[in-house]
Amino acid sequence: MQFSPAGQQGAGLLEVMISILIMGIGLLGIAAMQATALRNSQSSLERSQAVIQTYTILESMRANRTAALAGEYNLAQTCDPPAANATLAQSDMRAWITSLEQTLGNTANTCGTIACNGADCTVTVQWDDSRATGNAGAGAANYRVATRTQL
Repeated sequence: MQFSPAGQQGAGLLEVMISILIMGIGLLGIAAMQATALRNSQSSLERSQAVIQTYTILESMRANRTAALAGEYNLAQTCDPPAANATLAQSDMRAWITSLEQTLGNTANTCGTIACNGADCTVTVQWDDSRATGNAGAGAANYRVATRTQL
């Protein structure tokens, strides 16, 4: 049998097309991994900010310990800043809820709770992290971070 170049016409082009197809699928996979990494990074940032926010109000409570022990900082779950009043505790809580909304998004699901039983206090922050689950249009994915401490 003799080798005939005419029988091989187009084989090189077919190999190039197949390799381009495989490379395209690989690049789509890389793009999908990048999008997932970006979502996870944003979610991690929001969790870190929520923890920072819990420590912010706890430090305000430690600075105004007498009022905190008297229960002036106790706050049922609220998503709207309390009214501006004259006491330092109310001012701290208003600033805290406002800061939550600015940091974690001003949605109906961005809320804070403070519950103190004597010197034992638990601060809870809730926010909508639906972007991290990839269901940004499908509804809320509420997350909560709670910090418990002794004043």
